[in-house]
Amino acid sequence: MNQNDEHLWILKGATLSDKSACKEYKLTREEIIKGINEGKLHYRENYVYGTPWFRLLRPEVEKYVQEIHGNNHLQVNKLKTQLKQIETQIKQLKSQTMALEIRKAEIHSKLDKFIENK
Repeated sequence: MNQNDEHLWILKGATLSDKSACKEYKLTREEIIKGINEGKLHYRENYVYGTPWFRLLRPEVEKYVQEIHGNNHLQVNKLKTQLKQIETQIKQLKSQTMALEIRKAEIHSKLDKFIENK
């Protein structure tokens, strides 16, 4: 890591936790530790409630994933992650739409009652 990469530690989205790296890039904790020991992954150690975790640089993690699993692995996982996010958003929107449809029906019912009472 050169001095130009130092700014990456403070950019939003440029870092991720070791757990997020495992989940997002399908890495094992052992692979992350190996990458750190080999000097391929730089990290900063943080603590939450006394529990340590590693903060990693996303570009280094992506390069490391390509190195050990190949470029297709990275692309497939990125697409799967995007698809999962879209499916979650669709599910939320369907739920919101259903709630709005129920509310709409309630308002129509009340409106009809007011019109009938005139």
